[in-house]
Formats: sequence, structure tokens, C-alpha cells
Amino acid sequence: MIDVVVVDDQALLRGSFQVLVDSAPDLRVVGEAGDGASAVSAVRRTSPDVVLMDVRMPGMDGIEATRQIASFSAARVLILTTFDLDEYVYSALRAGASGFLVKDTPPAELLAAIRVVAGGDGLLSPSVTRRLIAEFSRTPERREVRGLLEGVTEREREVLGLIARGLSNTEITQELHLSVGTVKTHIGRLLHKLQARDRAQLVIAAYESGLVTPGS
Repeated sequence: MIDVVVVDDQALLRGSFQVLVDSAPDLRVVGEAGDGASAVSAVRRTSPDVVLMDVRMPGMDGIEATRQIASFSAARVLILTTFDLDEYVYSALRAGASGFLVKDTPPAELLAAIRVVAGGDGLLSPSVTRRLIAEFSRTPERREVRGLLEGVTEREREVLGLIARGLSNTEITQELHLSVGTVKTHIGRLLHKLQARDRAQLVIAAYESGLVTPGS
């Protein structure tokens, strides 16, 4: 069973998400919140697997709530945003979110996304990754983090670069002529070496390290 906390400042929307999640046999809502501070408290209280997190909320917003949750919990945060990519999404991913969805995502896709994130994968499709890269290139705080890839092998760097381009594991196996198991091993080592929570964080690391640059 995948435990979910639903966070949205609109009670009607929050209730709709709760009904939807509880309708799935393998998912259940264990907590809800209408603002960031309450979200952090709910996560501490319930230890969920996934948090559906609104971004724009009164008081503590979803970005700060995500940052705090990532500091003490293994819960995966899935950002819910009104727009396909607004100015908050990049910051939320840097804060520790595992991906994002627009609020009008079809119900079946939202449930599938919860399962994907709960399984440890970041929810970043190639199209989303491209937009994230575009946002990264415009962000003033962008910087190269020297030494971030210290200890990462040449093959792992190749895998990381392909992840940053939005390639799936299957596409990486085809690109590098490796087995699926080998690719998964490389990704597991990258997650450990870079202290990344999931694939979304690996994309951020690839750009912050200077391994990949916008337009490359």
C-alpha cells in the first residue's frame, strides 16, 4: 500500500484528490494539509511514501515545505502546478521534489505518477526535461559546482549525461550498448555518489556540475 499526503490550499480540490487517490486499491490518503507548515507536520505524523504538493499556498509555500520534508523524510514529493511549467517548478525540484504534474492531469495518469514516484523514479519526461533545461539556463543562481562529480567514473558520467537529456533506461541501453541491469547499476551508483534522491535530482546535478550545459 502506498501512503499519500495531499496538500492544497483549496479544500474542494484537496478533497477531490483524496477521493481519487482512495479509489485506487493500492493507494490511500493518510493525511492532508492546506498550507506548507501543516504539510510538514502531516508528513512527520504519518510518514507517507508520497506527498502531492501544491506550490502556491498562504504562509509557507510548497517549495519551502518540500525543502523541509526532504531534510528529514524519505517521502517523495510530487509537485502539483496550475501551469505546465511555472517559475516555481525548477526551485521545487532543487528543493528535493521528485517531479511535477499539472493539476488537470487525467486521473489515471495522476495515479500512475504517484506509483512511479513511490517506486523511486523521478517524474521527468523528455519534454519536461527540455523545459527544465531552458529554465535552468535562465536562472541567475545557476552555477557550476566544482568537484561535484569527483569519484564518478567516465561511464557513469556518460549515463548521467544521457539522463540529463531525458533518455529512459531503455534508450540509454541502446545508446551505450549496455544491458538494462548494467544501466540500473550505474544509476544506483550515481544516486549514491551524488547523494541524489532520484532521477530528477540527477538531472539537476548534471547541470550544476557543468557536465551538461543548456543547448549542448
